Amino acid sequence: MNRNILLQVEQVVRFHKACRQLHMLCLRNRACRLQTTLLQYRYLSTRKEKEQKKQTLPVIKLKQKTEVVEVWNNMTVGRLAKAMDRDVDDVFEALLYTAHDLNSLNPSSALSEEAIKEVVKKCGKRFLFVGQNKTEKVRENVNAVKRPPEAPSVLVPRHPVVTIMGHVDHGKTTLLDQLRKTQVAAMEAGGITQHIGAFSVHLSSGNRITFLDTPGHAAFSAIRERGANVTDIVILVVAADDGVMKQTVESIKHAKNANVPIILAINKCDKPDADPERVKRELLSHDIVCEEFGGDIQSVNISALKGENLQALSEAIVTLAEVMELKADPAGLVEGTVIECRTDKGKGPVTTAIVQRGTLRKGAVLVAGRAWGKVRLMFDENNAMLSEAGPSMPVEIVGWKDLPSAGDEILEVESEQRAREVVDWRTDVEEEERVQKDLEVISAKQQEHREAHRKTLDTFYGMNWKQKISTLYKAKKLVTQRTSERMTDDNPTVPLIVKGDVDGSVEAILNVIDTYDAEEECELNLVHFGIGDISESDIVLAETFNGSVYGFNVNANKTVQQLAAKKNIPIKLHKIIYHLIEDLKEELNSKLTPITEEVVKGEASVLALFDVTVGKKVTQVAGCRVQKGALEKKLKFKLKRNNNVIWTGCLSSLKHHKNDVQSVKTGVECGLNLDDGDIEVKIGDEIICFEERTIPRKTSWDPGF
Repeated sequence: MNRNILLQVEQVVRFHKACRQLHMLCLRNRACRLQTTLLQYRYLSTRKEKEQKKQTLPVIKLKQKTEVVEVWNNMTVGRLAKAMDRDVDDVFEALLYTAHDLNSLNPSSALSEEAIKEVVKKCGKRFLFVGQNKTEKVRENVNAVKRPPEAPSVLVPRHPVVTIMGHVDHGKTTLLDQLRKTQVAAMEAGGITQHIGAFSVHLSSGNRITFLDTPGHAAFSAIRERGANVTDIVILVVAADDGVMKQTVESIKHAKNANVPIILAINKCDKPDADPERVKRELLSHDIVCEEFGGDIQSVNISALKGENLQALSEAIVTLAEVMELKADPAGLVEGTVIECRTDKGKGPVTTAIVQRGTLRKGAVLVAGRAWGKVRLMFDENNAMLSEAGPSMPVEIVGWKDLPSAGDEILEVESEQRAREVVDWRTDVEEEERVQKDLEVISAKQQEHREAHRKTLDTFYGMNWKQKISTLYKAKKLVTQRTSERMTDDNPTVPLIVKGDVDGSVEAILNVIDTYDAEEECELNLVHFGIGDISESDIVLAETFNGSVYGFNVNANKTVQQLAAKKNIPIKLHKIIYHLIEDLKEELNSKLTPITEEVVKGEASVLALFDVTVGKKVTQVAGCRVQKGALEKKLKFKLKRNNNVIWTGCLSSLKHHKNDVQSVKTGVECGLNLDDGDIEVKIGDEIICFEERTIPRKTSWDPGF
């Protein structure tokens, strides 16, 4: 029994020992696994920290190279935008919050140095000032100029160029008709000259004279001045019955400014009321002293209509020309002057010119102003083709690339390439001059803006921050109010397009339009002007601006007229300039707001007051006597007290005794009741009966004729 117990105890001890061994083994395995896990965890943690450090390292970026823009002084807005490869609007946006006035800027406006720097910086670029525009290097003056004078031995005699000048309707063109044996005056609209005409006349004596017939109308002052500048002799035509007039005095001034001798032709001496001596005496006050009074001015009494004494006038011209010893060089490059220019449907740009030096032939390359051309055809005043034209000859030239301006100097050059160089150089010079003028205007406006800003800052002196904010708010509110008033301004506007047959006609019309000085009544907006017949593009442009098209000595074909009728665009064609101006004034008048005028119909005085019960209401009735005119119930009335109007309105009733009447005459007593019951009438007040009439307004613009 004891043995069995011992065996059991031994088994228990062995089992316990085995359990302890198993337990130790488990602990070892668990420690290994834990150590392995810790190692893995440490490895992963270290790797993650390294990755995070890599991510937190700053990214090294290559520095972007800022674009450098080459700029120069007096650079225009458009060229600055092109240099930066940006839009023009970006330049305007960069200048938006600066001291520059954007209203005065356009793509061709020049910018100051500060403005150029500011724009380039705001556009994210760097600027580099260069001495000048690289595309416009300083170059040699390639302009075409006149040749130096030739030696007197080379010169040959030439016939004179004579300009006929004077007041409108004094017989200038009729005189030229008699000399040429033509009927130019009969073909002119209204019997008045409206272009400068150049004619070559062969006299019965064998002499040849080139005549320039200038308009006498007040609107053609520039044409008369051009005629005086290209002539050798001026014939001053004065009507014996009218005497010295406004354009007569102006013609004398043009002749004196051009230092040209004058021959006085007193016309219309066949009329019963003609008084040539009075004309000579009137001219004395303008330093025109005739030979009869001890001066050096030849005077000839003529009758252009009947052809009387024209031979004496011709002899006076020839004699004066011989005394002047007129000579010219017929060889070498041609020099001349553009008298008139127009656009012909079949020929294109055509100019009437006077050759002053050299001999003009087909194929010659000419430059005039900013236009050039190669002579294809030449015609005289009778439309006969010419092969050549010498000094003092009037000629029509066909072959211009562009239309020059009347009065431009014509110079012949060696080749077409040379002509292009001259035109390009002249264009650049004009552009530089215009830019310089723009800079002066911009500088003046910037100075004005700075002065205004300085005065604004001076007003803030001594203010605290609250007062400054209040002042700025009020100023901003005032500017906003003025801007809104400007935007809502309903000042009427007359947009117009002007088309003329020749350059001189358009110039005369524009000169008249330039005298317009009634902008506060109605704005006159010249949208476009040009030479030639009215085209479809003119109608489209007029539709855009809701304007009218005025044509002077031009036509509008059927297609253009149909398009104008469809778009409701008025086309106004005229042959006489003052009819065109009168039509324009009528259109201006139609845009003006009519004037309301009050016409007094009657006056009455209040003698007594009565209270009258009408139903349950008590109303006041004024007893009156009509002092002047008549009171009519349908019209309006005023109540005056001590010469002050205290009420204006209508009557609710007008009675004579107990009868309702429509009118009361002078000396008759009546009772009347005002339609406004709140107005208290007193004895001694005056009742005025008046009628409102609408009267059309007329523009205050006076074009001078």
